Amino acid sequence: MIEFPFGDIYGRPGLGLRDREIATIAALTALGNAAPQLKVHLEAGLNVGLSRDEIVEVIMQMAVYAGFPAALNGLFAAKEVFAARDEQQASGEANGGRDVAVA
Repeated sequence: MIEFPFGDIYGRPGLGLRDREIATIAALTALGNAAPQLKVHLEAGLNVGLSRDEIVEVIMQMAVYAGFPAALNGLFAAKEVFAARDEQQASGEANGGRDVAVA
């Protein structure tokens, strides 16, 4: 279940991780009902160098092909991921950059 998509498929030559995340974000947005998976790949997209603006543009592009409800669901997922990142960053800065374990 994990080895095939993330080992075999993501490990193939031809596309870099950044391009693979663009394609995955687009596909999951187009599905319109995969918010948990989309959030994981939004995080991954940020981790491989996609900007927030690029992610929003990928999601907006899906409005044309998947419809506005699917694109809106994607934008709401992105808003949640971006807010969580901002909160995590602010928390890290408030603690001098140290990670703090939450009980």
